[in-house]
Amino acid sequence: MIRTRFAPSPTGFMHIGNLRTALYEYLIAKSQSGKFILRIEDTDQNRLVEDAEKIIFETLKIAGLKHDEGPDIGGDFGPYVQSERKNIYTKYALELVKNKFAYYCFCEKEKSDGFEKHKCDCKNLPPEEIKNRLGLNKNFVIRQIIPEGETSFDDKVYGKIVVNNSELDDQVLIKSDGLPTYNFANVIDDHLMQITHVVRGCEYLSSTPKYNLLYKAFGWEIPEYIHLPLILDENGEKLSKRKGAASFEDLLKMGFLPEAIINYIALLGWSPTDNQEIFSLGELEKKFSINGLSKSPAIFDLKKLEWMNGEYIKKMPEDEFYNRALSCFKENIKKSNLDYKYMAKVSQTRINFISEAWKLFDFIDKLQDYNSELFINKKMKSTQEISLTVLECALNKFMSVNLNNWTENNLKEILMNMAKEKNLKTGQIFWPIRIALSGKQNTPCGATEIAEMLGKEETLKRINIGIEKLN
Repeated sequence: MIRTRFAPSPTGFMHIGNLRTALYEYLIAKSQSGKFILRIEDTDQNRLVEDAEKIIFETLKIAGLKHDEGPDIGGDFGPYVQSERKNIYTKYALELVKNKFAYYCFCEKEKSDGFEKHKCDCKNLPPEEIKNRLGLNKNFVIRQIIPEGETSFDDKVYGKIVVNNSELDDQVLIKSDGLPTYNFANVIDDHLMQITHVVRGCEYLSSTPKYNLLYKAFGWEIPEYIHLPLILDENGEKLSKRKGAASFEDLLKMGFLPEAIINYIALLGWSPTDNQEIFSLGELEKKFSINGLSKSPAIFDLKKLEWMNGEYIKKMPEDEFYNRALSCFKENIKKSNLDYKYMAKVSQTRINFISEAWKLFDFIDKLQDYNSELFINKKMKSTQEISLTVLECALNKFMSVNLNNWTENNLKEILMNMAKEKNLKTGQIFWPIRIALSGKQNTPCGATEIAEMLGKEETLKRINIGIEKLN
């Protein structure tokens, strides 16, 4: 059975690269009836952020990436938090030392825990000297011994990778605090948890030979590797938290729907066999294939994500959209007794964010100043002179309408009759009235719908303003 794992560090919000890795791991497993495991990698205690573990759980839940095993639900291969597995790592590290695949390093901490190329004579210390130093409680780390030669492996995306072992350093396996490094814990946990496919960013390609040397030292089967291409911003720079890249939570706060984010991220490095762009998570589970992964960097295009968000809003059930947009209408538009259901219906197909729905009706509370040139519409052969005639006539007719009859249907009938009387096209009638009532070239609804929303008094007031502008 295919088993993948998502192993984040609880060091803050989940950025897009991390979420994409989780998604691909989930899809690789689910597309082949496998298991998706969550493991928390908290061995770097200095970088831990309070509540970050909780954020990981919440993010996966909101994204719909349900794990089959993990710290919160258990499983056959726990514990699923690395700090709770400390004794496991020490045991395997000592086995490597015994079999001369690793050694005790007693160098100063800043050297022994560093990431730079490490050179020391500790691997050549006589056994008695090692025993003496351990007996004196000298600080130490355990380092991997890198043999001479070269190491190669096959990656599902990048093909065959060959690395000269001289380019690899004797990496730390167990730190001076007794906890394992990220690299060592990964290998041990992936083996013990029977992970078949390791999915991670291409920045780990150069580290993979060190992992494979550990697998070989233990005599373990090496998993399949799937390294993912970089995600770049619109300037072609690597997307990263340190450079202010948006996290999943940031995107949610901006108004993006979780389904749209997941759909968009799925396409950052993977291409379906057809031209389909909109996928539900269920559809992705069926269609996803490792063969569709690309080695070329993906560009995170916020505009494309906005478009996709709009597509998801269009497909949303009307009642759901209404319920989610209602609070925005009520919070931002002071006028009451509005037909919010109608407003939601006409705005749903015109926006990319639910929070923008009310902005299409921002003219209701206050008519912004506008230029009288808006009354000119060459397509409808509407001039300022015709618009003035229409507004003056409409004003007279609307003044005589009883408040009980102030409805969209009645007002429309009045204007349709007026078009016949004046021998004008309906567009030449409705255009200037809509401009006068909204002060905008584009609105989500027509003149008579706006008039009903505004009420008789405000409608007449705005028509008068239009007349003044045209005069």
